[in-house]
Amino acid sequence: MGFGDWLSRTFGGSEPEPAPLPKPPGEPEILASLEHVDRLLADSGASPLVRSRVTRIGRTIREILPRLATLGVGSQDAYAVVATATNYLPESVAAYLRLPRDWADSRPIDGGRTALMVLIDQLELLRSSMDSMLDAAVHADAQALIAQGRFLDAKFGRVTPTVPDTAPAPPPAASSSSNTLDLG
Repeated sequence: MGFGDWLSRTFGGSEPEPAPLPKPPGEPEILASLEHVDRLLADSGASPLVRSRVTRIGRTIREILPRLATLGVGSQDAYAVVATATNYLPESVAAYLRLPRDWADSRPIDGGRTALMVLIDQLELLRSSMDSMLDAAVHADAQALIAQGRFLDAKFGRVTPTVPDTAPAPPPAASSSSNTLDLG
């Protein structure tokens, strides 16, 4: 029992209510964050290398959003998608954009790599991770399709498609007329 507990018991005070946890970002906040990054890049004159990678990451996150629950509410995968959209991607891009363009693109800052190279590496890592998250989210839908096919097969049996007979008709049988050759 701590001193605060003793005071509360002695003087009749109640325990202070813990502050409520903030609600995790939902789809509107995620989309707003991606749009913010797009605006930052549009106004910055950033390299097309950066813009194309950020665009791809944003497109992948937008594809994942309708399937986010498929990854599992509160799962590490769902968290990674939300954090990438609302934190990792915006922070990486903003840190790069705070640097003067010419300096960032030409001066080594980390083991001979320029800020542009460092950012490209970060964006490639985020892209690869989001591609994996999309695969995981879509995998559940693909499994549902497979399960439905197995159900239908069990219910109705395998039906093989019929192909119309397009083979040419056999030639007419040779008659014993004078058109036959006698070789013998």
